[in-house]
Amino acid sequence: MKLCPNCSRPIDDLAQFCNLCGKGLTDVPPAHAPAYSQFSGVPETSGKAIASLVCGCLCFFFPASIVAVVMGHISLSEIQKSAGRLKGKGMATAGLVLGYMGVAIIPILIIAAIAIPNLLRARMAANEASAVGSLRTVNTACVTYASTYNSFPPSLASLGPGGEPNANSAGLVDATLANGFKSGYVFAYVASPALSFPKTTYYLTADPLTPGTTGMRHFFTDQTGVIRVSVGGPANRSSPPLM
Repeated sequence: MKLCPNCSRPIDDLAQFCNLCGKGLTDVPPAHAPAYSQFSGVPETSGKAIASLVCGCLCFFFPASIVAVVMGHISLSEIQKSAGRLKGKGMATAGLVLGYMGVAIIPILIIAAIAIPNLLRARMAANEASAVGSLRTVNTACVTYASTYNSFPPSLASLGPGGEPNANSAGLVDATLANGFKSGYVFAYVASPALSFPKTTYYLTADPLTPGTTGMRHFFTDQTGVIRVSVGGPANRSSPPLM
C-alpha cells in the first residue's frame, strides 16, 4: 500500500488517482519501496577481480587464461551492482585483457610447436638432397676436368668460374659450390698425390654446417663416383653407399 501525498489516505499500489481527493499518483512511489542510496563507506576490493588479474598474468598457461576471463566478467558484474561497496574494476579489466590474449595466443603457440619441427625436418631433407646433388655435380665436373687437363682438379676452386676456362678456373661448377659452402653444407675436396701432377685420385666430403639444424647426414664420395653416407659422424670410404 502507498499513501496519497495530498490527503494521506492509504490507497492501492497500482492506483493512478486517489479515490477521495482525486490527486494524481503516477509519480508517487509505493510506501514499502526500499530507498537505495550510494554506499558511503570504504569500498572493498573484489576478490574475483584480484583472481582475474593474477590468472591473467599467467596467461601463458591456457587454463589460467580461461579462469581470468570468467573471473573478470563475474567481478565486473558484481562491482557494477555493489553501489560502491566493491572496487577493482581496473584489475578485472586488466585480467580480462590478459586472459583473452592468452586464449588467442596459446593456440598459435601450440600450432607453432607442431609446425616448426616439421618445417625444420623438411628444410634439413632439402639441404641433404641438395648436398647429394652437389656431390654428383662435382664428380661429373672432375671427370670432365680430367678429360680436358689429364688430371683431376687440384682443388674445388679449380672447378669454379673465372673468365676464360683454364686449369685454375674451369667453369664447371657455380661459384658457391666452388667456395665449399652450399645449402647448409660444407664441402671439403682433397686431391692426391699432394705434391705432384697429375692428380690421380680425389675424395670429397659434405658435412652439415650445423648438425641437427642444417642437416643430419654426412656424405663422402671419390673418383669412383659412389656417394657414401653416415649419420653419427663424418662419412668416409668405409661408410655404406647411399641407397
